[in-house]
Amino acid sequence: MQNLPQFKIDDLKMQVLLALEEDIGFGDITTDALVPPSRSARAVMPAKQEGVICGIDVAKEVFLTLDSSLDFKANVRDGDAVTPGTLLAELSGAAAPILKAERTALNFIQRLSGIATLTRKFVDTVAGFDAAICDTRKTTPGWRKLEKHAVACGGGTNHRMGLYDAVLIKDNHIEVAKKAGMSIAQILAKFQDKAGNGMVVQIEARTLEDVRECIAAGAAMILLDNMGNEEMRRAVEMGKAAKGEVIFEASGNVNLDTVRQIAGTGVHRISVGALTHSAPVLDISLDIHTQE
Repeated sequence: MQNLPQFKIDDLKMQVLLALEEDIGFGDITTDALVPPSRSARAVMPAKQEGVICGIDVAKEVFLTLDSSLDFKANVRDGDAVTPGTLLAELSGAAAPILKAERTALNFIQRLSGIATLTRKFVDTVAGFDAAICDTRKTTPGWRKLEKHAVACGGGTNHRMGLYDAVLIKDNHIEVAKKAGMSIAQILAKFQDKAGNGMVVQIEARTLEDVRECIAAGAAMILLDNMGNEEMRRAVEMGKAAKGEVIFEASGNVNLDTVRQIAGTGVHRISVGALTHSAPVLDISLDIHTQE
């Protein structure tokens, strides 16, 4: 599996604190009225569906943020496949903080596990083809590192983290630049130094004529936007015929019904926005039992 996005522990703590503040605010009215501080509880976190887990350490961070004395035992790791009934974690300690953290912890792990699970489905669907399943920047604001981590846990490949770590020259960039009198070759020349330093430089093409122009200008990576399968197959052939190898990425209208045929065109990468913007959550619960 490729390298996962790097988290600073302070980044994760801040994200957890913001989520808890959003949910608890000035206090959990119900729990504070009904649960005395002396009440202890034991809780288990079972999976209710088959899937791939992501976010177990985030869930732990949520509980321990409210009460560092809680005993949280994780039985799985991010990236593990689970079946219904698998106990993901066991938790014991004061009942009140467990109740207060329950929803926030589940929100994190259900959402991230849903992304990892959907990613694994896409990866399994293209098995046998040399096509990586990639994520996009279509992520929940503030959740990008976590959601891209979830994609990696599902076996997917992380695309650029943001606008700052890779070059992607999209159709709107090309439109504006051409209005200023620049050719595709001149546009790509703007980034020669960055490509030489190892940064990914990718340019979008919508037609086979665009592909020809990009290849002639020396493009090393071309994004095929909303092309039909036959067009993508021909684009890949054009790339093979060119001097040097051109990497092609398919994008647009990719779903589980179409992704295998797309992989069969010979493209090297397939970007799927649905991994992060449309993944259903994985059903996970927290069952609490009080102790005397």
